[in-house]
Amino acid sequence: MSTRPVPVHIGPVAGIEPGHEFLRRSEVKDAGLHRDLYKGISSLKGHPAEAIVLSGGYEDDLDLGSVILYTGEGGNQEGRQVADQQLTGGNRALQLSFEHQTPVRVIRKVQEGKTAFYQYAGLYLVTRYEAQPGRSGHLIWRFRLEILDAEASPYSAETLLQEPTVTYAPAPRQLALTNRVVRDTRLMRAVKELYDFSCQVCAARLPTPTGPYAEAAHIRGLGGPHHGPDKLDNLLCLCPNHHVTFDRGSWSVNDDGTLRGQPGRLTLAPAHEVNPLHLLYHRRRIYQSHPTTPTLF
Repeated sequence: MSTRPVPVHIGPVAGIEPGHEFLRRSEVKDAGLHRDLYKGISSLKGHPAEAIVLSGGYEDDLDLGSVILYTGEGGNQEGRQVADQQLTGGNRALQLSFEHQTPVRVIRKVQEGKTAFYQYAGLYLVTRYEAQPGRSGHLIWRFRLEILDAEASPYSAETLLQEPTVTYAPAPRQLALTNRVVRDTRLMRAVKELYDFSCQVCAARLPTPTGPYAEAAHIRGLGGPHHGPDKLDNLLCLCPNHHVTFDRGSWSVNDDGTLRGQPGRLTLAPAHEVNPLHLLYHRRRIYQSHPTTPTLF
């Protein structure tokens, strides 16, 4: 006897907010966030993707929190790419997500010591995709996803057509540490507006059909292991390339504003005071003298 597939559900799930945690992958499915127990991409043929799970199973994935470089499905064996990927299945679904600009739910697998659980990260948009050689030399489809500002999002449980939701109650459990990082989007917008959406390092200002684009970068990252504050003195306005390389430790900033790891000086607006303690933390804990710069398309 065949089972009818669950109808396509794009957007948020009523009652499940970013930061919600699940002990098992089966609980993620039961909550209606993802339709599959094993695949990374949740989709039905001919429709945009509903959700993805970041579980560390693909060597070319890069998770920077608000920006994710996600490797498509296929050709993977025990975490290593052994064959080329095709623009079919879930990869085609993520392409449709880009074409229609529909949100994708993101779920992360979190490993804290010997404890592993799943955490709902919120809604993201696919902002770019392309085929490129992966780390192992095989062709992969890579998708760039950016977190959707909840305050500016037109997608909500009320405005989207919702399928009947699954009644869900989290299983009783105890964890030594539970973190839910809530970013202040007003501060992130403020630091971009201070610099007119221009990078403080290279002055790049990226025009798009919906307006200029820049990224707010935390000097000392939010949440574990850094536990930095969500304050303006812990934020920089950077282009995507300098944001990624800063977070990965390719360069840092000295107290006098000169850069460490590359030539140049940080531009500072009169109304923006950067806390030197956060800069010191970044130099000591994140900056690497000889970093390997990741590729960001």
